[in-house]
Amino acid sequence: MSHTPLLLLQLVVILATARACGWLLRHVGQPAVIGEMAAGIVLGPIVFGAAFPGFHAALFAQDSLPALSSLSTLGLVLFMFIVGAELRAPDGVRAQLKAAGAVGVLGVLAPMALGIGISPWLHPTLAPAGVGFWPFALFMATAMSITAFPVMARILKDRGMTQTRLGRLALSSAAIADVFAWIMLAFVVALIGSDEGYAGVAMTTLGLLVLCVLVFGALKPLYAHLLRRHAPEGRPSLMLLAAMLVGALACAALTEWLGLHAVFGAFLFGACLPRDDRLLRYLSERVEYLAIVLLMPIFFALAGLNTTADAFAGAGLGALLLILGAAVLGKLAGGALGARVAGYGWRDSLATGSLMNARGLMELIVMKVGLDAGLIGPELFTMLLVMAILTTVMTGPLLILFAGRVVDPLRAQA
Repeated sequence: MSHTPLLLLQLVVILATARACGWLLRHVGQPAVIGEMAAGIVLGPIVFGAAFPGFHAALFAQDSLPALSSLSTLGLVLFMFIVGAELRAPDGVRAQLKAAGAVGVLGVLAPMALGIGISPWLHPTLAPAGVGFWPFALFMATAMSITAFPVMARILKDRGMTQTRLGRLALSSAAIADVFAWIMLAFVVALIGSDEGYAGVAMTTLGLLVLCVLVFGALKPLYAHLLRRHAPEGRPSLMLLAAMLVGALACAALTEWLGLHAVFGAFLFGACLPRDDRLLRYLSERVEYLAIVLLMPIFFALAGLNTTADAFAGAGLGALLLILGAAVLGKLAGGALGARVAGYGWRDSLATGSLMNARGLMELIVMKVGLDAGLIGPELFTMLLVMAILTTVMTGPLLILFAGRVVDPLRAQA
């Protein structure tokens, strides 16, 4: 079978499975993205490969995967570009800056501490050969600390809580937490990816700082000027949209060249664009839909192909439970403690911790970066994928438990 018909058949199978799983999960009260993430496991060796080994091996032949990988990387870059554009301080954040800072910082430090704490039990059996303890432990700390800002926003929107006091606190805290987590991930990837030790890390860090200065010092005012002049209504022309995509792809290429992952550059460029709800809506319609509907399911499928049933053999189940326990406890305790310190009641504090526990797609991106960098292998990748799905699935039920199904209008205006 030539590569073009095979690629098209792969896309048919991937998209159909992703949409079917997303539809099923949405009808049981979960975000569709959870079903699409689960579709990766369905398409991998654990389910599809076990049921139809011959057809699975032919459909996802090793020499056909580079094309899928390229499409997957493009999807990640476009998605992180949109995430960067959306990651702004929600309305009312100035009044909640202290509370959001407490929740964001403790919501990162607590799971990071637990991630490092469980690493001595995981490193001997789950770290790839040649990966030292501290790069591995710091990656686990990062993987435990991530929060899925887009999934959290979708959960709050579905429940009409986006503009409530609790919703604004959670969104602001997630934005702060993810900034810390992405900085940590960039450091870990630089540490493991450099062949020149700490001198190489310093050069990579310097390069990233130069890129940040370029993006926010030059590209931000440039694109703000272009958008004011050529898109006063928030709807760029095709030429201006192409210019934004060029900027995102160029920044992604630069971070890849620096030894980091392309997602960092795309995220940075998205974050430099001006805050304009009309522009965000336009980008969602033109770029995000394409990334989420067509390209991200390919990423989920490739994630599933990297899983292995061996992850649950022997002591693997115990390791999974250890990871899951550290992930849930770290986010719940850290987020709740931060909100409690800021003066919130226990129910609101625990509801905030529950929202911080949503990891979703952002966790998969962290895992993919770690896998590409050689920090983790297929067994740990599989465990982290299961953890990401389960922690996101439990977010809705925990939120209902602590905050209730209906938001009190008086409480919402507090």
